This record gives sequence, C-alpha cells and structure tokens, in this order.
Amino acid sequence: MTRTETSGIAIRRRRRPATPYVLLIPAVAVLLVGLGYPVYWQVITSLQEFGMMQQFGAPPAFVGLDNYARILADDRLVPVVVRSLAFCLVNAFLTVGIGLGLAMLMRSVLGWVRIVMQVVLLLAWATPMVAAVTVFRWLFDYRTGVVNWLLVQLGFDQADGFAWLAQPLTFFTVATFVIVWMSVPFVAMSIYAGLTQVSEEVLEAARLDGANGTQILWRILLPLVKPVLAIVLLLQIIWDLRVFAQIRLLQDGGAPISETNLLGNFIYELGIGSQDFSGAAAVSIFVLLLTVALSAPYVRSLMKEDAA
Repeated sequence: MTRTETSGIAIRRRRRPATPYVLLIPAVAVLLVGLGYPVYWQVITSLQEFGMMQQFGAPPAFVGLDNYARILADDRLVPVVVRSLAFCLVNAFLTVGIGLGLAMLMRSVLGWVRIVMQVVLLLAWATPMVAAVTVFRWLFDYRTGVVNWLLVQLGFDQADGFAWLAQPLTFFTVATFVIVWMSVPFVAMSIYAGLTQVSEEVLEAARLDGANGTQILWRILLPLVKPVLAIVLLLQIIWDLRVFAQIRLLQDGGAPISETNLLGNFIYELGIGSQDFSGAAAVSIFVLLLTVALSAPYVRSLMKEDAA
C-alpha cells in the first residue's frame, strides 16, 4: 500500500493487482492481430493507387490523401452517408423500442407463454439471413406477394401489381422490416435478462406507495436497465450502419442501385464493381471514423461512471 498526506490525514491507497492485466494480454493480442492488421491494410491501401493493375502484380504508387480528396468530392458520397445515417438511426431506435416492449411483455405473461415467446424469438434469430431476405422478397413480390394480395382484399386496389422494391421509399420500408425482424430477438432477450435482475421488493414497495404501471416503468424499470438499453442501442447502431448483405439481396429484386445504396454497398460498388480498391479503402476508413464518432458518447459516459 502507498500512503498520501491530505490535510494532515494519512490516506492509504491499495495497489491494484497486476494479475487481471496480465490475463488480458492474450485477448488483446488476438484483437490486435485479428482487427489491427485489416485496419492497417485498409489505411495503407487508402494512401495508394490500388486498382486493376495492382491486382495483377503492378506495384502500387503512393498518392497520400488524394483518394480521400477524390472520394469526398464524389457527388454520390453525401447522399449515401445521409441515407445510411437515417436508415441506421430509424432502425436502431425502432428495434430497441420493439425489443423493450417484447421484454416487458415477457416479464408480465405466464410462464408457458413466456417460453413460447422465447422459442419464437430464438427461431427468428436463428433463421439464416439469406433465407429471411428471400422470404420477405416473396411476401412483397409485385406479382405473387401475399402483402399485395392482402391489401387488395382490404380494398386498396392500387396495391395490385405494386412493386415495393422499385422505389427508394418503399424499398427501405421492406429493408426495415427485414432488419428489425432479424434484430429484435437479440435486443428483446438482452433487455429481458436485465429486467429479471430488478428486485420484486422494489416494485412491491413502489406499488404500496401508490405508483401506477406507467410510473413504475419510467421511474424504476427503465432507469435500472438503462445500462442494458445503452449497450444494445449502441450495438444496434453499429450493426445497422454496416448493413450490406440484406440491402444487396433486396437490390437484386429490381431496385434502383444508385438510389438505394448504403455505405457498405457503396464500398462494394467501388471495390468489386469498379476495381477502385483504394477508393473503397478510403470510404472504409471514413465508416470506421463515423462508427467511432457514434460510439463516443457511450464510451465517454462509461469513463465518467468508472471515474465516479
């Protein structure tokens, strides 16, 4: 222990053991190798001229920040970024909201109903992504889709033959259904796990004090599960910002590519479609910095809580 003097009072500070930090070394090493090298390669590639010729062995030329300047001057970048951020935030908050509602429902229903809900959620979570997107494409098919048929039966004749994937707004409506349907199970189960840790004595005391259901939700349950809500919201924002495969598979249904590209699809179009790997690397670094910026508030709050 070390001793410090404060206003004549001796305060002992316990030294933190080094064992936890030593045990972290293998995990940190794996992260550096598994994540550090790809990021390093992306940074280097973004500073070079790396196209078709370099794929066949031509040495890449160092161009500095020219790729970043070229990408930032590209008229396609700003619409893609705005579209990606809007899609990401809408889907993330919608997913967390629905997940919270399902978690509250699981906490309130009978045991066998809860088990049925959990099994259904796990089956949705376990469904392969390609299969899930294919099912939604069938549902919203403009010729034989169940959604159009049902809308026509309800009296919406304009839905007959309506191509959901051919227009950007309805395309992203279908994409939202896909993303939310695939993401809600994880969020709901995570929040439910947090709700199970809330003491029944606390809730019973609140009821005895006259609190109604709404007050218990907003003043007791939500504050107590706030850390869980924060982490699942952060994870959902990061995942939705990096959505690629679902959008790509839906685009194959006849969507306008230029009007429905998100950042992941834009990177794919630059790299694989145009063989502009240096430009794709520059956009990838931009997405990484954007992810860090979106994560910064949560990390800052964690640091404040740790310091407190």
